[in-house]
Amino acid sequence: MGIEEFLASGNERLDMQLKFTAEIDKMTSVYRRTLLVSGERRENDAEHSWHIAVMALLFKEYCIEEPDVEHAIKMLVVHDLVEVYAGDTFAYDDKGNASKEAREKEAADKLFSQIPQEQGTEIRSLWEEFDAARTTDAKYAACLDRLQPFLHNTLTEGHTWREGHTRREQVEKRMKIIKEFMPAVYEWVDKNLDRGIEKGWLNS
Repeated sequence: MGIEEFLASGNERLDMQLKFTAEIDKMTSVYRRTLLVSGERRENDAEHSWHIAVMALLFKEYCIEEPDVEHAIKMLVVHDLVEVYAGDTFAYDDKGNASKEAREKEAADKLFSQIPQEQGTEIRSLWEEFDAARTTDAKYAACLDRLQPFLHNTLTEGHTWREGHTRREQVEKRMKIIKEFMPAVYEWVDKNLDRGIEKGWLNS
């Protein structure tokens, strides 16, 4: 069972696209630190990407600049594809984040070369735009990428914060883009940071 069972179509381009589609199924086996709201297990990369793509349909009204939701969704569904090779790096893991850029670039080189060149270039461009977080659409996407696990932490007794002995200032630094780009949402974030300290989920 697996890719060795693939039956070639006779169309090289189609075969590349089908095999790439099978390859990125590995996202379902890349587990993040974030706990599902139910608390039953950690979420995987595919679930996270789906979740924030749906969120992009909901939160546009809180942005200080209007994003192109369709473009943001494209970024959100591909932003973690490189983790099929690079693995997930915990947001507050200083050691892991030191090598993240190099690991992910190597993974991107490997992954995006597996599809037709113009499609690989397009998807890589979306991934790079998201990572740089400079455009309006990328800022919106980055906000959602941070908001979703934050929400989960507020509903799972700060699970990943407690597990990582996370300090409030670390979370504030990561949530800074929300403070700047979605200030109305940050008001809710700030209230939850206060609650996290009060309940001992976050270190001061």
